Amino acid sequence: MTETKKTAKGISRRSLLKTASAAAGLAAGSGAITGFPTIWAQNPITLRQFGTGVSNINAIAEKCKADLGITLEMTATDSDAAAQRAVTQPKSYDIADIEYWILKKVYAAGVIQPMDVKKLKYYDKVVPLFKNGKLKPDSVIAQGTAPHTVGFVEKAGDKKFAKEETQWFTMMPTIYNADTLGIRPDLVGREITSWADILDPAFKGKTAILNIPSIGIMDAAMIMEASGQLKYADKGNMTKAEIDKTIDFLIKTKQAGQFRAFWKSFDESVNLMASGEVVIQSMWSPAVAAVRSKGIACKFQPLKEGYRSWGGGLGLASHLKGAELDAAYEYINWYTSGWVGAYLNRQGYYSACMDTAKGFMSEDEWGYWIEGKSAKGDILSPEGKVMEKAGAVRDGGSFEERMGHVACWNSVMDEDRYMVRRWNEFIAA
Repeated sequence: MTETKKTAKGISRRSLLKTASAAAGLAAGSGAITGFPTIWAQNPITLRQFGTGVSNINAIAEKCKADLGITLEMTATDSDAAAQRAVTQPKSYDIADIEYWILKKVYAAGVIQPMDVKKLKYYDKVVPLFKNGKLKPDSVIAQGTAPHTVGFVEKAGDKKFAKEETQWFTMMPTIYNADTLGIRPDLVGREITSWADILDPAFKGKTAILNIPSIGIMDAAMIMEASGQLKYADKGNMTKAEIDKTIDFLIKTKQAGQFRAFWKSFDESVNLMASGEVVIQSMWSPAVAAVRSKGIACKFQPLKEGYRSWGGGLGLASHLKGAELDAAYEYINWYTSGWVGAYLNRQGYYSACMDTAKGFMSEDEWGYWIEGKSAKGDILSPEGKVMEKAGAVRDGGSFEERMGHVACWNSVMDEDRYMVRRWNEFIAA
């Protein structure tokens, strides 16, 4: 995609931006004007967004167009491809919809500009996990690349992360979750209580883990600690010796035939579980729901050691300025105003601005998805399909129960390059 991409009417994108700027007057680039939807409707603008398929969803683009008059061109990739594109193709996107561990890899390249929190309408509604790493004041900060550790810089132009909350936000958080193992309860034949259960010889050739190094290594660490193989000083920032012990064990386990597959995409994990080829694996909550929607028993299993968590957000490309930058801020403020948050909550993820999302959900939906209550009626997907029958309780319980038991976040370690090289050796072994 080029900077002079033609619209349906044959007008260049740059011309549209100039038109938008002229209509908005000199104040447009300053952010002094509010009520942008009128401007965008009269002077069409396109924002190019890329990121994982988790949140690059057509329904969001359609709703954005209807509400704001802004056209979103979305490109979905896997996590590794997203990290690479952010750095190597910075002119190919306007909005980076990426995970926080990816931000740690790409921010120093200067491809993302920080946001002024004074321009973020719902900044005060962002859950504290993204500001100080704690769900509650007495919470323990989980290991790994917790979002707040890469969430702020001291001033615009800085490439080093600030140690505490500032006026400059690296990304606006939008989506996150606490992940665990998915299981086929009809096929595992017993209760699953620990990450170590994935090593049970009874499941030989029927297990799978993620093949995304910064995520998979954390699943591996949870398995290693749970099975007593290794106690890490900090599993979110392993030493070379700890990486070697972890990878060597994974290679040994792979060669013994314990793993059936190593998946990278949502659809891969769904197909493995739905087919019965795999009965226990690393999984994402909505993937479990997708299997269940096929009428197949599948469960997102809470485990005694806790969850592995992840979070993502929207970042502004460094080249954005003037009317284009104003449109991006307006889009982000719309994104966090509630409709999208409710949509994501209904998929089994969590919104970073829970208060605004609540206003777009029924009392029963909020009770089921967020409070861990039994559903009073059928629970519907964002597309209106029945996901759960009345009486169902969400796996793992309430938002506080799940996010309050996070053991680690997906992580980029000091020895990241070494870890990735060793991980690839494991996959190739």
